[in-house]
Amino acid sequence: MPYTVTRFQETPNPNALKCVLDRPIPDAPRSYFNAGEAQADPLAARLFAIPNVTNILIGGEWITVSKSGKGDWKTIRKEVERALGEA
Repeated sequence: MPYTVTRFQETPNPNALKCVLDRPIPDAPRSYFNAGEAQADPLAARLFAIPNVTNILIGGEWITVSKSGKGDWKTIRKEVERALGEA
């Protein structure tokens, strides 16, 4: 079932962005530091398919996405919304 990002929230880390969702994500909170770790988690794997995404933290009604320094937040935000909308 798709998720909708209700708002993006900046974090103290300029390379991390919190995505607040319209409802909680099932299962326990979890984090992944690379795409290989996320292979068994379809939602995280979908987010790692976005270029320049480096880390994913999933907890409750939010996901924090981290990017490499060369990543562009405008593009990544759009792709995160698309990926979550297709989840």
